[in-house]
Amino acid sequence: MAAFSNSVTRLFATDYPIVQAGMVWASGWRLASAVSNAGGLGLIGSGSMYPEVLREHIRKCKQATARSFGVNVPLLYPDIDQHIQVILDEGVRIVFTSAGNPKTWTPLLKQHGVTVVHVVSSSKFAVKSQDAGVDAVVAEGFEAGGHNGREETTTMVLTPAVADAVSIPVIAAGGIGSGRAMAAAFALGAQGVQVGSRFVATPEASSHINFKEAVVKAGEGDTLLSLKQLTPVRLLKNAFFEEVRKAEQAGADTGALAALLGRGRAKRGMFEGHLEEGELEIGQVSALIHDIQPAAAVLRHIWEEFNAVRKKLAEQGA
Repeated sequence: MAAFSNSVTRLFATDYPIVQAGMVWASGWRLASAVSNAGGLGLIGSGSMYPEVLREHIRKCKQATARSFGVNVPLLYPDIDQHIQVILDEGVRIVFTSAGNPKTWTPLLKQHGVTVVHVVSSSKFAVKSQDAGVDAVVAEGFEAGGHNGREETTTMVLTPAVADAVSIPVIAAGGIGSGRAMAAAFALGAQGVQVGSRFVATPEASSHINFKEAVVKAGEGDTLLSLKQLTPVRLLKNAFFEEVRKAEQAGADTGALAALLGRGRAKRGMFEGHLEEGELEIGQVSALIHDIQPAAAVLRHIWEEFNAVRKKLAEQGA
């Protein structure tokens, strides 16, 4: 596949403007290096890692690829200062931050020559991120898996709103798992896309095979945004999800919901494969995922379909 050049590929030194999301319990060094070797940008998801585990994954990723890769850091997790120090110690050049204030760590990262990207769910926070000095933003719509915005703004609406609000590159995310969706994101003003759920259904993802197979079997309406009183998260419906829904309907407060969530719930579901009592974070696009494919094949299919769609539109005079 021929390389492509735009603001996103130049920023990350990649062949294609496709970023693999740094998902908890899925995005270890194997997945990140596979995506980077295929020409995209692989991200290690630090949200499910202790600092020394993150260090191990960074070092293994360096051994597995000579291409650009980065680390995703959810700012709501504990030990963030230790994670940042590991990233700086190991010379990571690209960091995606999310679920927090970009002003907190962006200046320090930029002082060390790190390219910083922040994930946002509104144009207001996109502007704040730009003002904080980030190099690009990910506009993540309501369709996305994992932690999400309370605003419930869809990717179709959020992407052009953010593109109109900032001058830095915009990477669209949420519901993107195909070249068709990527072409739509570009039409809305994005210069790149971030793909999460589609990369869960790959052999290189560290998530449990039970979870991967559940993603492949998922249909329309099988996910729902939940736990909005705590931190909104899109979940695949299961027994745990039903417990949460009943508790919320009964008027449970944040303390009761936190107790119900407990510790290690996401690990139990996505990493250990307990599909009923575990937390299963995945996006709406799971309804369009029908098989488990190698990460390189996923990236290649997205890119080839993206170009085929653009060619078809051009032939139609669009």
